[in-house]
Amino acid sequence: MATVTDRNPENVPGRYYVDSSCIDCDQCRVLAPEIFVRNADTGLTYVQKQPVTDEEINLVEEARTTCATESIGNDGE
Repeated sequence: MATVTDRNPENVPGRYYVDSSCIDCDQCRVLAPEIFVRNADTGLTYVQKQPVTDEEINLVEEARTTCATESIGNDGE
């Protein structure tokens, strides 16, 4: 389960985030490339844009619930 206190500092503010347990598997970036991006220097994924539309939210939730390491969090803000 993602830990809000372990958020990657590159995440934009908002309810969705990626924490440091990410293993760079690329799954979330494939599902929602407008939301998740990879820092090439660190190899860590982060949320570059919070989802707004129902479609974006559904894609992020799919990425969150299927994340192999449970690194994507939703703090419910």
